[in-house]
Amino acid sequence: MRELPEEIEFYRDRKWHREDSLKIDSAEEVEAMVEDLGFCLGLTDVRKALPSVYIAVCGRRDAHMPRTVQKDYEASRAWVLKDEVIARGRVYYAKLVKGNSMFLARRMIPVFNAIWGCSRKGEGGVLSKDAQRVLAVLRKEWEMATADLRAECGFKDKKDLTRAMDELQRRMKVVPQEVVYVPKFTYIWTPAEARFPEETAVTMSREDAVRELARTYLKTCGMTLRGELSGKFGFQRWEAGKANQQLVDEGFAERLSTGIYKLS
Repeated sequence: MRELPEEIEFYRDRKWHREDSLKIDSAEEVEAMVEDLGFCLGLTDVRKALPSVYIAVCGRRDAHMPRTVQKDYEASRAWVLKDEVIARGRVYYAKLVKGNSMFLARRMIPVFNAIWGCSRKGEGGVLSKDAQRVLAVLRKEWEMATADLRAECGFKDKKDLTRAMDELQRRMKVVPQEVVYVPKFTYIWTPAEARFPEETAVTMSREDAVRELARTYLKTCGMTLRGELSGKFGFQRWEAGKANQQLVDEGFAERLSTGIYKLS
């Protein structure tokens, strides 16, 4: 992978809280970071090359998640903050693009929904039968723990529910609204439309959404390399290139060479 200019690394140090003086230690600080960035990952480290709560808790560039996270203070602290932010419900959290658990600022919900979601009318042609069954139960009950949801849906194999929940999160249909540890660990689930009714009701075209995601990515990272945006978010290269070129036309970005763009 091409090495980034040091000025871009410094830019990311500040934006991603990769400095000791900027590291975060409260749910409010996580929310402020998500609001500033637009999106960030949860408990991932430097190898994903994207901002995350864990990196911001560590406050350094070389943050690597240890194998035994339960005994590591930084990993445990990031996990606790994740749970607190989920319960507060001020930003969106779910397992989204490529199975990555992500936080979204509210303004980014319509963007991600336009790209990866589906309309209520279109659910029958997009969602699997198991996912539709889970969604129907949640829309009736409005909130439900994982085990209760599995029982209500009649799934004998836990993997069937897991696959359905992953699909529904990816399609921005359900979100965890709380993490409970007593008497046993479980997520409490709710429809995304229940927790973020205004944002999930906004409609926009895919082209506009891809451009706004490209804008947010460039503002978050300072620079995008060839194939980077398409690779991280699963776009076609031409689609990512078109979005970045539109940002150049606006004066928001500079094109340095083929596929390489820099924040103006």
